[in-house]
Amino acid sequence: MNWDWDKLQQQRQRRDGPLGGGPPKFDDLTDKFKRFGNMKLPGFKIGALVVLGLWLLSGVFMVDAPERGVVKLFGEFNREVGSGIHYHAPFPIESAETPNVDQVQRIEIGFRSSGGERNFQQGQSRSVPDESLMLTGDENIVDVQFSVQYRIKSARDYLFNVDQPDLTVIAAAEAAMREVVGKNKIDDALTDDKERIMHETEVLMQSILDSYGSGIDIDAVQMQNVHPPDAVSDAFKDVTSAKEDKARLKNEAEAYEQDILPKSRGLAEAMVRSAEAYKESKILAAQGDASRFSAVLHEYNKAKDVTSKRLYLETMERILSNPETEKLILSDDALKKSIPYLPLNRLERPVPEQPKQQ
Repeated sequence: MNWDWDKLQQQRQRRDGPLGGGPPKFDDLTDKFKRFGNMKLPGFKIGALVVLGLWLLSGVFMVDAPERGVVKLFGEFNREVGSGIHYHAPFPIESAETPNVDQVQRIEIGFRSSGGERNFQQGQSRSVPDESLMLTGDENIVDVQFSVQYRIKSARDYLFNVDQPDLTVIAAAEAAMREVVGKNKIDDALTDDKERIMHETEVLMQSILDSYGSGIDIDAVQMQNVHPPDAVSDAFKDVTSAKEDKARLKNEAEAYEQDILPKSRGLAEAMVRSAEAYKESKILAAQGDASRFSAVLHEYNKAKDVTSKRLYLETMERILSNPETEKLILSDDALKKSIPYLPLNRLERPVPEQPKQQ
C-alpha cells in the first residue's frame, strides 16, 4: 500500500497545531502573548493604578502636638518623628504608632472604680483584696488602696522595651508599696505618715521602672483608702478611738499647762518684784533713821539739855497734834486728889476662840 506522505504530514499538523489537542509550538505562544498585550483593557489598568495609589498613600500619617511618632521597619524601630504630617513606606514594609506622651494615665491598685476618682469618693468601687492586703513591719495586715498617675517619657522605650505597660506599672506599684509598708508600722499607714509612705513608694517605683527601661515617668502615688481588714476593723476602731481620746486629753493638759504656767510665772515675778521693793524701802528707811539718829546724837553731844528739851517738845507736839488721840487735861492739884483715870468703857476685850470640834 502506497502512502501519501505529504497528505499525512498535513493531517498531523492540523491535529497537533494550535487548534488541535497537541502542545502548541513556541512561535504560536509568542504570537498569542503579543495579541494579548495589544488588547485594550482600560478598566483593568485604571483599577490597578488606583489600588497602587491607595497603597502608596497609606503611608501618610499625622502626629498631633501631644503625640510622638515612632516608625517601624519590618516591626523593628527605625526612627522617631515629631508633630505634623509624615510619610513611611506602605505596609508591610513600614508602620507607625503615635503614643500620647503628654497624657497623664491612671492605674488603680487594690480597687476598681466604675467611673474614676469622683465615683470612688462616693463609694462606687470594687475592692481587689489580692492587690490591697499587705503586711506591715509590726506583723499586722492592712488594706491599702491607692492609685498611680504616670506619663510616657520615652516613646521608643515604652513601645519596644515593655510588652504590657499597664500590667508592668501595676506590678511595680504593688511591689514598691508592699516593700515600703513592710518597713513601717500599721499606725504609720493609718495616721500621720501617709505622705512619707507615698513619697517613698513613688521613688522606689520609679527606680524599678527605670531598671526595666520602660520609658515611663511616675507623676504621683495617691493612697485612696487605708484601713484594717474587715474582720478586725471594730477592734482597730476602738484602738483608734482610745488613741484619739489620749491625744485629746494630752492636748487639753498641754493647753492648761500653757495657760497656768505664764500666770504662775507672772505672779511669782510680781511677788519677787514686790519683795525687792519692800526690801529696798526698808533698807532706805533704816538708813534714813540711822542717819537722822546720828545727826540728833551729834547735836545732843553739843548741848544735851537743850537737845533733850527739844526732843521732848517735838514728841509732845506730835502726840498732841494727832486728832485721834483723846486728851484729858488736869491740874497738878486735881491730879493729886483723883484716882488714876482709866477709860474702861473704851477697852475691848478680845473674845477667846473656841476650840474647833474634830
